[in-house]
Amino acid sequence: MLYAILCYNHEEITSAWTKEEEDQCMAQLLAVQEPLKQQGKLGPVARLLPTSSATTLRKTGDEALVIDGPFAETKEQLLGFYVVDVASLDEALDLARDLAKANLSRGAYEIRPIQLLLPSALPNETT
Repeated sequence: MLYAILCYNHEEITSAWTKEEEDQCMAQLLAVQEPLKQQGKLGPVARLLPTSSATTLRKTGDEALVIDGPFAETKEQLLGFYVVDVASLDEALDLARDLAKANLSRGAYEIRPIQLLLPSALPNETT
């Protein structure tokens, strides 16, 4: 089953990390990711740029409105996501726990099953 693990945190905290803190966090996250990659369970991983670079298209009627900024104003922002191919929600939760341990600050990880609409190969698959 494919799951998305959505990573939320306070942007003002993570953007204030020193280069050393950023490097430490990335090294810790890579240590969690590498075994999954080797097992063929890790799909795309993305870190989003700050919400200040976001543009939102909002459709509330016939016409869509384009606005600067993120979709929603929240205390914690969506910073990135993982796509993992695991057997169960429990396995996805275990992975999210490992990611949380690797994170230098607080945050939240939302786990959602994925239904592929336009399937593409995961890194370990051949086309």
